[in-house]
Amino acid sequence: MSYHLGIDTSNYTTSVAIYDDITNTVISRKKLLPVKAGEKGIRQSDAVFHHTVQLPQLINDLVNEFNGEISSVGVSVKPCNEEGSYMPCFLSGISVAEAVSSFMHIPLYKFSHQDGHIAAALYSADKLELIKENFFAFHISGGTSQVLKVTPYDKYFRTEIISDSLDLKAGQAIDRVGVMLGLQFPCGPEVEKLALNSKLPLKKEKVFRRDGKFSLSGVENKCKKMFEDGNSLEDIAFYCINYILSALDDTVNEIISKYGNLPLIFSGGVMSNSIIRNDFVNRYDAYFAEPQYSSDNACGIAILSSICNKE
Repeated sequence: MSYHLGIDTSNYTTSVAIYDDITNTVISRKKLLPVKAGEKGIRQSDAVFHHTVQLPQLINDLVNEFNGEISSVGVSVKPCNEEGSYMPCFLSGISVAEAVSSFMHIPLYKFSHQDGHIAAALYSADKLELIKENFFAFHISGGTSQVLKVTPYDKYFRTEIISDSLDLKAGQAIDRVGVMLGLQFPCGPEVEKLALNSKLPLKKEKVFRRDGKFSLSGVENKCKKMFEDGNSLEDIAFYCINYILSALDDTVNEIISKYGNLPLIFSGGVMSNSIIRNDFVNRYDAYFAEPQYSSDNACGIAILSSICNKE
C-alpha cells in the first residue's frame, strides 16, 4: 500500500486526509473554524490560533481510523499560484507538515489551496485523467472566484487565470446576504435551503462585466433593497444564487467562445450549491465535486502528494 497525508488550513476549515493510491480511496477529517454569530469572517490571527488547536485533534482522529505507513506528506502553503499570494492561516499546516516530514523521513510536497480544490474536484468527478489534458477550472468560494485554464505540466498541472471577480467573491456575496437575513456565517448551506423554497424561476440577470471579469457587488445592493421592501427571505436567497449563476454562465459562454469547448470542472464551497450545479450539468460538459469535496478539504492535497511522489 502507498498512503499519502494531506493537510490544509484555510481561512474557513482545518482539514486532514490520507489517500490510498492503490485502492484510490480517501479518509479525511475536517472542522470549521469558529466564527461568532453576526460576524462575516475571521481574523487571520484567530484563524492561526484555532488551526493550532484543531489540527492535532483532527490528526489524532484520522490516525485512529488508519493502519499503515505514510509515504509522503502534502500541504497547502498559499491561496493560489499567483505571485504574492499569501495568508498566515496556512502557516499552521506548514509547520505540522514539515515536522511530520522531518520526523518520518518522507518527502514533503507544497501546493496552493487552489491546486487542492482542483484535484479534489477531479477525484470526486472520477476525472483524474484530466490532469494530463486541458480543461477549465472554476474555483468559486469565499476567498476566490477565479476561472482558470488548466494545462498539463510536470507531474500534475499549471493554471492561468482567465476570468475573475472585479470586486466581491461569490462566497463573500452569499455570506453578506446571509448575515443580513440573520443566518450563521458561513451562510452558503442555509442560503441554499431558503432558495430551494422560493417559487421564483431561474432568470438570466444582467451582470456587469469588464475585460472578461464579472462584478458581484450589485447582488448585495439588490438583495438589501429586496429585504427593505419586504420580500420573503426565500426569494432574496434565490435572487442571490440566481445572480451568481448568471455571472458564471456569462463567463462560461465567453471562455468557450475564446478558447474552445473544453471540459468544465467546478470546485469551491459555492459550487456545492445544487441550483447552480443542476443547471450547468444539464447545459454543459460540466463536472462538479460532490459537496464534501467542493468545500475546503485536504483530499486534493493528499492526492497531489501521491502523484508527485511517483517516480
